[in-house]
Amino acid sequence: MSTTGSFRDLKVWAKAHQLVLLVYEATKSFPKDELYGLTSQMRRAVVSVPANIAEGYKRKGQQEKIRFYNIAQASLEELRYFIILSNDLQYDIPEEAEKISEEVSMMLEAYIARIKENRVGEPDSEY
Repeated sequence: MSTTGSFRDLKVWAKAHQLVLLVYEATKSFPKDELYGLTSQMRRAVVSVPANIAEGYKRKGQQEKIRFYNIAQASLEELRYFIILSNDLQYDIPEEAEKISEEVSMMLEAYIARIKENRVGEPDSEY
């Protein structure tokens, strides 16, 4: 049974990377006094999501893989709070960021469930 050749083949990674690009673009318009505050925090959180998906992809053991995907989930939740805060502060965050973060969250949940079912060797095209 074939599997993906790279983390880049995972749809969840591609969607998370799309979210990174969206957040980077949105935070360009944040006030300059947020550069080392909210802007930096948001960018670190959002980058952590696809980075941990990529790192988890190459881990061999089930628990190791799940640990990195859980870290990605935690970073995603942190980002989701920052999106709420940014909206409350009336900074310009596209609604699409919240939508994509929800999609990534659901995809990660499904991927983790699949790993727990010991179906890691199956094609990953849906994730």
